[in-house]
Amino acid sequence: MSRIRIKAGKNIYTTIKDGGFKFNSISTYFGPAVGPRWLIACGFDLTLLKGGFLGRSKPVQLVGSSAGAFRFAAWLQPEAIESYQKLIEAYINVTYNKNDTPSIVLGKITNIINAYLEDDALPFALANKKYRLVVITARARGLVASKNISLQKLGLATCFVLNYFNRENIYKFADRVVFYNASKPPAFCLKSQFRGTYVQMNEINFKYAVLASGAIPLVIDGVRDIYGAPRGVYRDGGLIDYHLTHQFAAKDNEFVLFFHHQERIIPGWLDKNIIRRVPESHILDNVLMVFPSQSFIENLPDGKVPDRTDLVTYIDEPETRIKNWRKAVELSAPLGEEFLEAVESGKIRNVVEEL
Repeated sequence: MSRIRIKAGKNIYTTIKDGGFKFNSISTYFGPAVGPRWLIACGFDLTLLKGGFLGRSKPVQLVGSSAGAFRFAAWLQPEAIESYQKLIEAYINVTYNKNDTPSIVLGKITNIINAYLEDDALPFALANKKYRLVVITARARGLVASKNISLQKLGLATCFVLNYFNRENIYKFADRVVFYNASKPPAFCLKSQFRGTYVQMNEINFKYAVLASGAIPLVIDGVRDIYGAPRGVYRDGGLIDYHLTHQFAAKDNEFVLFFHHQERIIPGWLDKNIIRRVPESHILDNVLMVFPSQSFIENLPDGKVPDRTDLVTYIDEPETRIKNWRKAVELSAPLGEEFLEAVESGKIRNVVEEL
């Protein structure tokens, strides 16, 4: 039984059915802000990374926030596979306590970042010829920017209510700030419908941008005043862009690869319980989404993809949580190979579903 499912937007679906899909057509690889759920993407990422399938003919954008940014920052490093594996180890092995404050948690996440991103390797990363990193963050506004937890909760509660009625209200509470590593901003930032600011990455702000993109409100302190960017408190980019919310393909013949942990695509972090809230249809036209099958998920520890609830469930048994997460990574190792085999054999034409 297949471990993965493959769904495609209308443009790439037609291309696949006609037998014309090539890895060189992928201009963007997108990583969502999904917390520990990213661990089941490890095998998929490492298969692509080891084989060098992306960015062969021209640089490919690696776009993400939070976990997506963490993953892709490793791709740019001189020893990318080693860097990625260090990220896995550091991320799984960190332990948290019931009394950890947002400041303490920020320190622990900072240690994860420093474990796999070396300062003296940043010039190489920024000069990478195959991969261009794009990190999405949210610059908090009003009470959402407060360091005081009670005030921050009040701001987020108000944001939640207003967001329920109209997603556009999210911009009253946070501004989108995109950090990019290229000679010019990503094409999606230059479209008329884009709302936000874009900032070029450099050796000074690289790690801070990645760190800020995963600073979950209430849980992790925000990152203040990132060099080269508008002053303010930067938090998890998933607050605005949780999963897929942009058309990243600049041209009709360019495609966006998207490994996800589930079938449902949720625009913003606060949209999780709003079933009607889905991405605009045109955003998905050029998207090729791969995600684990239900039968695969049922065989993972606890019968589910790793998530942040594990940190609470096993707060007093970190060794059990670590063992479960390691097992999830181990079981997910073949997902990339299964996708690769489907592409190279042409079987993808028979198994792809319309997105």
